[in-house]
Amino acid sequence: MDESVHRKELPVLRAQFVLFDGFDPLDTIAPFEVLSAGSDFLGGKFAVELVSADGPGVVRSGVPGLTLTATAAFDPDAPGYVLVPGAAGPMEGDPDVETIPVLLSRFASGDAMPLLRRAFDNPDNTVVTICGGSLALAMAGLLEGRTATTHVLGVDLLDAAGVNAVRARVVDDGDLISGGGVTSGLDVALYVLERDFGSHAARAVEELFEYERRGTTWKSSHSVKGNS
Repeated sequence: MDESVHRKELPVLRAQFVLFDGFDPLDTIAPFEVLSAGSDFLGGKFAVELVSADGPGVVRSGVPGLTLTATAAFDPDAPGYVLVPGAAGPMEGDPDVETIPVLLSRFASGDAMPLLRRAFDNPDNTVVTICGGSLALAMAGLLEGRTATTHVLGVDLLDAAGVNAVRARVVDDGDLISGGGVTSGLDVALYVLERDFGSHAARAVEELFEYERRGTTWKSSHSVKGNS
Protein backbone atom coordinates (compact mmCIF):
# COMPACT_ATOMS: atom_id res chain seq x y z
CA MET A 1 0.00 0.00 0.00
CA ASP A 2 1.19 3.49 -0.80
CA GLU A 3 2.43 4.97 2.49
CA SER A 4 1.78 8.47 1.16
CA VAL A 5 -1.95 7.82 1.59
CA HIS A 6 -1.44 7.79 5.36
CA ARG A 7 1.09 10.59 5.46
CA LYS A 8 -0.40 13.82 6.74
CA GLU A 9 0.55 16.75 4.55
CA LEU A 10 1.98 19.74 6.38
CA PRO A 11 -0.05 22.94 5.89
CA VAL A 12 1.52 25.60 3.71
CA LEU A 13 2.75 28.59 5.70
CA ARG A 14 1.09 31.86 4.75
CA ALA A 15 2.26 35.45 5.17
CA GLN A 16 -1.01 37.39 5.20
CA PHE A 17 -0.88 41.19 4.86
CA VAL A 18 -4.12 42.54 6.32
CA LEU A 19 -5.36 45.48 4.26
CA PHE A 20 -7.90 48.03 5.52
CA ASP A 21 -9.25 51.33 4.22
CA GLY A 22 -6.53 53.95 4.64
CA PHE A 23 -3.59 51.55 5.05
CA ASP A 24 -0.09 52.79 4.28
CA PRO A 25 1.04 51.15 1.01
CA LEU A 26 4.76 51.39 1.82
CA ASP A 27 4.16 49.53 5.10
CA THR A 28 2.81 46.74 2.93
CA ILE A 29 4.71 46.71 -0.35
CA ALA A 30 8.25 46.79 1.07
CA PRO A 31 7.91 43.78 3.42
CA PHE A 32 5.71 42.00 0.86
CA GLU A 33 8.57 42.09 -1.67
CA VAL A 34 11.16 41.07 0.92
CA LEU A 35 9.16 38.04 2.07
CA SER A 36 8.29 37.08 -1.51
CA ALA A 37 11.97 37.11 -2.45
CA GLY A 38 12.84 35.20 0.71
CA SER A 39 10.24 32.55 -0.05
CA ASP A 40 11.61 32.17 -3.58
CA PHE A 41 15.13 31.76 -2.20
CA LEU A 42 13.85 29.07 0.19
CA GLY A 43 12.10 27.18 -2.59
CA GLY A 44 8.57 28.46 -1.96
CA LYS A 45 8.64 28.11 1.82
CA PHE A 46 5.50 30.18 2.28
CA ALA A 47 2.77 31.97 0.32
CA VAL A 48 2.72 35.77 0.52
CA GLU A 49 -0.76 37.25 0.15
CA LEU A 50 -2.78 40.44 0.43
CA VAL A 51 -5.95 39.75 2.43
CA SER A 52 -8.78 41.66 4.08
CA ALA A 53 -11.53 40.92 6.56
CA ASP A 54 -14.06 41.54 3.76
CA GLY A 55 -12.47 39.04 1.41
CA PRO A 56 -11.13 39.59 -2.11
CA GLY A 57 -11.46 43.07 -3.58
CA VAL A 58 -9.87 46.46 -4.10
CA VAL A 59 -8.82 48.24 -0.89
CA ARG A 60 -8.22 51.99 -0.81
CA SER A 61 -4.94 53.09 0.74
CA GLY A 62 -4.36 56.33 2.62
CA VAL A 63 -2.40 57.71 -0.34
CA PRO A 64 -4.82 59.33 -2.83
CA GLY A 65 -5.14 57.39 -6.06
CA LEU A 66 -3.32 54.29 -4.82
CA THR A 67 -5.13 51.02 -4.13
CA LEU A 68 -4.15 47.37 -3.69
CA THR A 69 -6.26 44.29 -4.32
CA ALA A 70 -6.84 41.71 -1.63
CA THR A 71 -6.85 38.28 -3.23
CA ALA A 72 -8.29 36.31 -0.31
CA ALA A 73 -10.15 36.60 2.96
CA PHE A 74 -8.04 36.91 6.10
CA ASP A 75 -7.74 33.48 7.72
CA PRO A 76 -6.47 33.76 11.32
CA ASP A 77 -6.34 29.99 11.68
CA ALA A 78 -3.79 29.51 8.89
CA PRO A 79 -0.23 28.91 10.17
CA GLY A 80 2.48 31.42 9.37
CA TYR A 81 2.57 35.20 9.65
CA VAL A 82 -0.07 37.91 9.97
CA LEU A 83 1.29 41.32 8.98
CA VAL A 84 -0.49 44.50 9.99
CA PRO A 85 0.45 47.83 8.34
CA GLY A 86 -0.22 51.28 9.68
CA ALA A 87 -2.23 54.06 8.06
CA ALA A 88 -1.24 56.92 5.73
CA GLY A 89 -2.54 60.48 5.93
CA PRO A 90 -2.19 63.67 7.94
CA MET A 91 -1.60 63.44 11.68
CA GLU A 92 -3.99 66.28 12.52
CA GLY A 93 -7.07 67.85 10.97
CA ASP A 94 -10.73 68.75 11.45
CA PRO A 95 -13.30 66.01 12.15
CA ASP A 96 -14.02 65.57 8.44
CA VAL A 97 -10.38 64.76 7.63
CA GLU A 98 -9.28 61.13 7.68
CA THR A 99 -6.21 61.57 9.86
CA ILE A 100 -3.97 58.67 10.77
CA PRO A 101 -5.44 58.40 14.31
CA VAL A 102 -8.98 58.30 12.83
CA LEU A 103 -8.05 55.61 10.31
CA LEU A 104 -6.31 53.47 12.94
CA SER A 105 -9.20 53.86 15.37
CA ARG A 106 -11.67 52.83 12.67
CA PHE A 107 -9.55 49.78 11.86
CA ALA A 108 -9.25 48.94 15.57
CA SER A 109 -13.03 48.80 15.93
CA GLY A 110 -13.68 47.03 12.64
CA ASP A 111 -14.31 43.46 11.53
CA ALA A 112 -10.61 42.57 11.30
CA MET A 113 -9.92 42.83 15.03
CA PRO A 114 -11.81 39.73 16.21
CA LEU A 115 -9.89 37.83 13.53
CA LEU A 116 -6.61 39.32 14.72
CA ARG A 117 -7.45 38.26 18.27
CA ARG A 118 -7.85 34.70 16.95
CA ALA A 119 -4.52 35.03 15.16
CA PHE A 120 -2.84 35.82 18.48
CA ASP A 121 -4.48 32.74 19.99
CA ASN A 122 -3.11 30.55 17.20
CA PRO A 123 0.21 29.08 18.44
CA ASP A 124 1.30 28.56 14.82
CA ASN A 125 1.11 32.28 14.05
CA THR A 126 3.49 35.20 14.45
CA VAL A 127 1.88 38.65 14.28
CA VAL A 128 4.07 41.30 12.66
CA THR A 129 3.26 45.02 12.74
CA ILE A 130 4.80 47.85 10.78
CA CYS A 131 4.69 51.50 11.85
CA GLY A 132 1.18 52.33 13.15
CA GLY A 133 -0.03 48.75 12.90
CA SER A 134 0.92 48.18 16.53
CA LEU A 135 -1.09 51.25 17.55
CA ALA A 136 -4.23 49.84 15.94
CA LEU A 137 -3.78 46.57 17.80
CA ALA A 138 -3.15 48.47 21.04
CA MET A 139 -6.30 50.55 20.51
CA ALA A 140 -8.22 47.28 20.28
CA GLY A 141 -6.72 46.06 23.56
CA LEU A 142 -4.67 43.29 21.96
CA LEU A 143 -1.23 44.42 23.13
CA GLU A 144 -1.74 45.20 26.81
CA GLY A 145 1.35 44.10 28.73
CA ARG A 146 3.24 43.28 25.54
CA THR A 147 6.43 44.94 24.31
CA ALA A 148 6.33 46.70 20.95
CA THR A 149 7.41 49.72 18.95
CA THR A 150 5.79 52.06 16.43
CA HIS A 151 6.46 55.32 14.62
CA VAL A 152 8.23 57.85 16.85
CA LEU A 153 5.13 60.08 16.85
CA GLY A 154 3.02 57.26 18.28
CA VAL A 155 5.29 55.92 21.02
CA ASP A 156 3.56 57.88 23.79
CA LEU A 157 0.13 56.68 22.61
CA LEU A 158 1.41 53.11 22.55
CA ASP A 159 2.66 53.47 26.11
CA ALA A 160 -0.64 55.01 27.24
CA ALA A 161 -2.46 51.94 25.86
CA GLY A 162 -0.68 49.69 28.35
CA VAL A 163 2.12 48.56 26.05
CA ASN A 164 5.78 48.47 27.05
CA ALA A 165 6.80 50.85 24.26
CA VAL A 166 10.43 50.57 23.17
CA ARG A 167 12.22 52.96 20.83
CA ALA A 168 13.91 50.47 18.53
CA ARG A 169 13.91 49.77 14.82
CA VAL A 170 12.58 46.23 15.39
CA VAL A 171 11.16 44.68 18.56
CA ASP A 172 10.89 40.89 18.99
CA ASP A 173 8.40 39.88 21.68
CA GLY A 174 8.08 36.22 20.73
CA ASP A 175 4.92 35.76 18.68
CA LEU A 176 4.76 39.54 18.18
CA ILE A 177 7.32 41.37 16.07
CA SER A 178 6.95 45.11 15.50
CA GLY A 179 8.73 47.76 13.47
CA GLY A 180 9.15 51.50 13.91
CA GLY A 181 8.57 54.03 11.13
CA VAL A 182 7.31 53.33 7.63
CA THR A 183 10.62 52.21 6.13
CA SER A 184 11.16 49.73 8.97
CA GLY A 185 9.06 47.24 7.00
CA LEU A 186 12.22 46.29 5.13
CA ASP A 187 14.10 45.64 8.36
CA VAL A 188 11.21 43.77 9.98
CA ALA A 189 10.81 41.39 7.04
CA LEU A 190 14.55 40.74 6.81
CA TYR A 191 14.61 40.04 10.54
CA VAL A 192 11.75 37.55 10.17
CA LEU A 193 13.72 35.73 7.47
CA GLU A 194 16.85 35.64 9.61
CA ARG A 195 15.10 34.62 12.83
CA ASP A 196 12.97 31.85 11.43
CA PHE A 197 14.83 30.66 8.33
CA GLY A 198 18.48 31.56 8.85
CA SER A 199 20.90 34.35 8.05
CA HIS A 200 21.61 32.90 4.60
CA ALA A 201 18.07 33.73 3.47
CA ALA A 202 18.14 37.26 4.88
CA ARG A 203 21.57 37.90 3.41
CA ALA A 204 20.49 36.71 -0.04
CA VAL A 205 17.57 39.15 -0.07
CA GLU A 206 19.75 41.99 1.26
CA GLU A 207 22.09 41.49 -1.66
CA LEU A 208 19.24 41.24 -4.16
CA PHE A 209 17.66 44.48 -2.90
CA GLU A 210 21.03 46.21 -2.29
CA TYR A 211 19.82 47.14 1.16
CA GLU A 212 21.44 46.71 4.58
CA ARG A 213 19.30 46.41 7.69
CA ARG A 214 19.28 49.42 9.97
CA GLY A 215 19.07 49.97 13.69
CA THR A 216 18.93 47.75 16.72
CA THR A 217 16.62 44.77 17.22
CA TRP A 218 15.29 44.65 20.77
CA LYS A 219 14.47 41.14 22.00
CA SER A 220 12.40 40.24 25.03
CA SER A 221 13.61 37.55 27.41
CA HIS A 222 10.92 35.15 26.14
CA SER A 223 11.50 35.66 22.42
CA VAL A 224 11.40 32.32 20.68
CA LYS A 225 11.66 31.09 17.13
CA GLY A 226 8.34 30.58 15.46
CA ASN A 227 8.30 28.67 12.19
CA SER A 228 11.85 27.43 11.82
